[in-house]
Amino acid sequence: MWASLQRELALRGHRSLAVDLPGHGRGAGFTAAYQAPQDLVAFATAPSPLAGVTYAEGVEHVIDTVRRVRAYGPVILVGASRGGVVLNGVGNAIPDLLDRIVYISAWCCAEKTVAQYLLGPEWAASALNEVHGLMIGDPAALGAVRMNWRSADPELLTALKRALLADGTDQQFLGFLSSCEPDDILDFGADLVDPDTWGRVPHSYLRLTEDLAMPLALQDLLIERADAMTPDNPFDVHSVACSHAGFALPQHVGKVAAILDGVIPAR
Repeated sequence: MWASLQRELALRGHRSLAVDLPGHGRGAGFTAAYQAPQDLVAFATAPSPLAGVTYAEGVEHVIDTVRRVRAYGPVILVGASRGGVVLNGVGNAIPDLLDRIVYISAWCCAEKTVAQYLLGPEWAASALNEVHGLMIGDPAALGAVRMNWRSADPELLTALKRALLADGTDQQFLGFLSSCEPDDILDFGADLVDPDTWGRVPHSYLRLTEDLAMPLALQDLLIERADAMTPDNPFDVHSVACSHAGFALPQHVGKVAAILDGVIPAR
């Protein structure tokens, strides 16, 4: 999912690495039942490799990666959407190894946990609340959240496109779905950013102004609360008029790469 942005960064002379969290990438939970034709009964009960994987393991995995790459130059840690919760934990733990943290329409929790924000009016406006039929199986039994991105349900596909990639073509939307993994961990963590550690790291926020999944009002609230906690080190804020996953589309990726190019320190 990061390939198009990495390509743009490479063309600007920057090295980048997309980090697969535990249970993702080549360790993801693909099964024969998920293929076409699908066996939805078997898919709903197939064991998940993410069962028992925790938020803390993801944080530790990224910390280990940062320690390895830090020897070669400045480290700018970038995350989108749910990836923000990992940025929070890593920034709390190793602020001196990070030159900047960048959130792309991502969870930056300064006063509430994700679970608490999900109860608020800002999240109530999310188009994800209108997506029905995506989840399959019993999360408690699977030990993971399982999503059927390969559904052929036209109503579900219409709702997903509106929520996640309204500015993409149908072909781009189907390409996006093909890059999504079926399983994700249950654990969002409960870390709030620490003003004494995370708060020392320069940080940027890319507001995605057409994002219907992570409403702009929620993005702005996250920025506001973090800035109130660290008034001497507020967010460096940028805006891109695109959908939740649209920052990787050809019409937007150059703008995002230019923003990142601007915050990377010269070597």
